[in-house]
Amino acid sequence: MDETVTLSDAAARRIAAIVASEADKSALRISVEGGGCSGFSYKFELDKGPQDDDVVITKDGATLLIDSMSIAYMTGSEIDFVDNLLGQSFQIKNPNAVASCGCGTSFSV
Repeated sequence: MDETVTLSDAAARRIAAIVASEADKSALRISVEGGGCSGFSYKFELDKGPQDDDVVITKDGATLLIDSMSIAYMTGSEIDFVDNLLGQSFQIKNPNAVASCGCGTSFSV
């Protein structure tokens, strides 16, 4: 499957650093779930490895996993990591989202 989601250099560095500090984890998993203030929300969690239906995206030693249901909502997205005065966070620039919430993890399509 073509990579439909991209990782920024900053996101790849942060994922690699986080996973390196967890002995039994090898990847960051992002999934889309129903709920949140705009209808859908992103869930971030560390994982041991891919499942059969996962899209696996790798960059600079970082591995990102997205399940086949979630990828439909995330096609064309860029995952970035931002570190500024407001704090540190992963941000998803999703061209499919028609609305989003101030929390940064909730969106609607």
